[in-house]
Amino acid sequence: MSKWSLEEDNSEDSLESAGKYIGILERLFVFGFILLNQWSAIGLLIAAKSVFRFGDLSRAKDRKLTEYILIGTLISFGLAIFIGPVYQYLIKQL
Repeated sequence: MSKWSLEEDNSEDSLESAGKYIGILERLFVFGFILLNQWSAIGLLIAAKSVFRFGDLSRAKDRKLTEYILIGTLISFGLAIFIGPVYQYLIKQL
């Protein structure tokens, strides 16, 4: 997603590498929830992230920011949801 640069993306307004760490943590949580068979917790995580991001995305002019965050979130969650069951399958084969 580095090919997209947003005008409003000002690194002075956020913690250094915060997005990177948030992405890693959310994938780890999703992966853990899959291993624990807690699929509803993934929905709760998505809802919680939506609540925290609502203030950022509520302005009508932020369509690009909304799309950027949505793409990133879907890629992140999709990757974890794909890898979790693959991992479980491989572990059962051993």
